[in-house]
Amino acid sequence: MEIFTKQLNSIDLERGLVLPRDANLEHRELPTIVESSAGTPLPDPVTIHCSTRSGKLVFTRGWHDIARHAGLKSGDIVTFYREVNGGAQYKMRVRNVG
Repeated sequence: MEIFTKQLNSIDLERGLVLPRDANLEHRELPTIVESSAGTPLPDPVTIHCSTRSGKLVFTRGWHDIARHAGLKSGDIVTFYREVNGGAQYKMRVRNVG
């Protein structure tokens, strides 16, 4: 089940990924498997920390590791979703557009 899709901007990459207003997540640590748009996973799951900054939900720690490892830039697209197959897990698909 998709939670959100977002086209990245420079603030997302520098300060943390600001989640869209309709993203229904609580403040917590989210163990996440990250895949490229080709379906290739990053080597290890990453724990993303979701917190509040200026009244908005933001992915902070863990997010910067993903952005660096995947070579994300402004304009790239991320989709964050929850997959339920014998147990719920979070996944993030990243797509480099440029």
